[in-house]
Amino acid sequence: MIAYTEFTLDNGLRVIVHEDHTVQIAVMNILYDVGSRDEDENKTGFAHLFEHLMFGGSVNIPNYDEPLQRVGGENNAFTNTDITNYYLTVPAANIETGFWLESDRMLSLSFDPNVLEVQRKVVIEEFKQRYLNQPYGDVWLKLRPLAYQVHPYKWATIGKDISHIERATMDDVKEFFFSHYVPNNAVLVVAGNVTIDQVRRLAEKWFGPIPAGKKRRRALKAEPVQASKRQLIVEANVPANAFYKVYHMPGRFHDDYFAADLLSDVLGRGQSSRLYNTLVKEKEIFTSLSSFVMGTLDPGLLAISGRVKDGIAIEQAEDEVQQVVNEVLKNGVEQEELEKVKNQSQTTFEFDEVEVMNRAMNLAFASLSGDVERVNKEREMMNKVSTHDIMHVAEAMLTEENASVMYYKTK
Repeated sequence: MIAYTEFTLDNGLRVIVHEDHTVQIAVMNILYDVGSRDEDENKTGFAHLFEHLMFGGSVNIPNYDEPLQRVGGENNAFTNTDITNYYLTVPAANIETGFWLESDRMLSLSFDPNVLEVQRKVVIEEFKQRYLNQPYGDVWLKLRPLAYQVHPYKWATIGKDISHIERATMDDVKEFFFSHYVPNNAVLVVAGNVTIDQVRRLAEKWFGPIPAGKKRRRALKAEPVQASKRQLIVEANVPANAFYKVYHMPGRFHDDYFAADLLSDVLGRGQSSRLYNTLVKEKEIFTSLSSFVMGTLDPGLLAISGRVKDGIAIEQAEDEVQQVVNEVLKNGVEQEELEKVKNQSQTTFEFDEVEVMNRAMNLAFASLSGDVERVNKEREMMNKVSTHDIMHVAEAMLTEENASVMYYKTK
């Protein structure tokens, strides 16, 4: 159980405090409720660009890293389809430095044209190196628009096209910043060797004066129910044929999410899973094979992916995967099998909460559900999943009409 206290400032900033006096550090995690799903389809990659820009200097602080490092702190950030998350760790006595730094860049970036040009080049280079010039790097650039027709999950966090970042103007940057990087669109978690009174005082002092932004109503296009199987064949200079199959599934806070997650574990988590055991170890159809869920807030994807062994036709590989899926649909999942993947997930929960920073992140993310206490409910929610629940989601999800398949072939 993660103990916490929460309150909201007048400007709408939600604050969550988790006291842990067994550690000598304090952590700050500030989650902005903006990801690539909030972008204009013709101006994608902005959420990720801002992950970089936020370290490029703010109104009063030209260099974010330097003052943090002087007090023994370290920091990082990440962006995905749903959120942008910044986090830092400092010796507990120096937590006010974190408040100063984070509040100043929420107040406003410096909007220095030189910083924009530097970070633009960094992001463009990342796009090229990680997604365009690396074997299999563009898989999700191609697979997302196959699976999604209208929902903004159809483009990756890096962006739909490199030209969108190349053409980004300072006016575009300012509009995106003042629409999303505002107190009433953020959750601040402070955890570690701190007290609720201390955090309340510092939050009021440093974040309280920042004006709230305009209330933003998210109105994303809902993805229609898929009516027929989709297929894409790609040829590239890659070392082996690769197979990808994705099924639409419920979003992260849906009642059926954990059943779908555990179903993916039964199918392809680890070397004792059905797919790996049957098609890698026994039949030697694949050299690697796994399944996983994307974990997105809006309805997401369960993915099966693997590298096909030389000499095996990729069409045969798909047929072999389908046989394993059909076995689940026909006979269900054994109770012992379900308990095994539950135990694996419980272990993940336990290890995840060892670090105070992870607890802070989990609190921030849970708050997006509208109920922070969800952070303490999810283990029990997962434990309650039955073999009947697994069968229910399998029958609903693992249909050919709900599937999108990509063959990634060697030239």
